[in-house]
Amino acid sequence: MPERRANAVWTGGLKDGSGFMKLGSGAYEGSYSFATRFGETPGTNPEELVGAAHAGCFSMALSGALGKAGFTPHRIATEARVHLTMGPAGATISRIDLDCEASIPDIEEAKFLEIADGAKQNCPVSKALLGVEIVLSARLA
Repeated sequence: MPERRANAVWTGGLKDGSGFMKLGSGAYEGSYSFATRFGETPGTNPEELVGAAHAGCFSMALSGALGKAGFTPHRIATEARVHLTMGPAGATISRIDLDCEASIPDIEEAKFLEIADGAKQNCPVSKALLGVEIVLSARLA
């Protein structure tokens, strides 16, 4: 299996410094700061990138699981909402809400929900985030 890479450089102090992230593929690069991470300043942050990775991974895992069960999805759209909370030990990703809407011909809702739950548990990003509560909301379009 291939190894994937990403780089980040941070310059300065926590609140007054700035950072720059770049994906190894070159598909994304951009700056981030304390304000884009913990405030409402426009820009990216590590949690947003975790959310994109999780939404993408789950969608692919769901497509694969549906295929193994004999179903061909037309479309799977997933949004990940990553909750960053502050506690006594500092900031932590406490929960990720996955909101999925899928168009899959000839599947019953109960079967879809069963397969979606399995994909949530078995996608590699979910496995990497075992210490994080992952809540799935899945529905058929």
